[in-house]
Amino acid sequence: MRTLISTAFVSLDGVVEAPGGEPGYRNSGWTFQHTEFLPEAFEIKGREQQEATAMLLGRVSYQAFSPVWPDMADFADYKAMPKYVVSTSLTEGDLVRNWGETTILRSLDEVAALKETEGGPIILHGSAALNHSLSDAGLIDRYHLLVFPLLLGAGKRLFSATDKDAQKLELVEHEAYGNGVQKNVFDVVR
Repeated sequence: MRTLISTAFVSLDGVVEAPGGEPGYRNSGWTFQHTEFLPEAFEIKGREQQEATAMLLGRVSYQAFSPVWPDMADFADYKAMPKYVVSTSLTEGDLVRNWGETTILRSLDEVAALKETEGGPIILHGSAALNHSLSDAGLIDRYHLLVFPLLLGAGKRLFSATDKDAQKLELVEHEAYGNGVQKNVFDVVR
């Protein structure tokens, strides 16, 4: 079974929305506007590209990333990697042609089936609503979180607000950096 890893920049109060400067959000760009950039705090992002063998996105994140990431040197390792987009509305005609193989998945059952295939880790970027659904369905195996020392208030949260049984996580890697960012890697305990 393949490991599904959710990776996120997250504020201390759980907001994941608009970390990189997407227009239309009050605190857009919070990852670099309020926190000194330290390369060592982002080492895990390069490691993710080296270790992942597929990328999973929701429709909204796909539509935000696909016009930009294919030509960015910082994300070059993702270009050739197979990509999967969970969407009930996207069509093949909506997919960009310069970002490698992309498959549309129509349901969480199809994500579960993907996890059963041969291969290495699948990395999930962005996609707050998809994170909620996958977590609630018990399909996320690991979290790679860069937690920023900010309280943003409004915004999409990484974790679902569904009333459910407690889910235990095991901290398997952590580090705090001079700019206040914390790396926390958690395995989901089943």
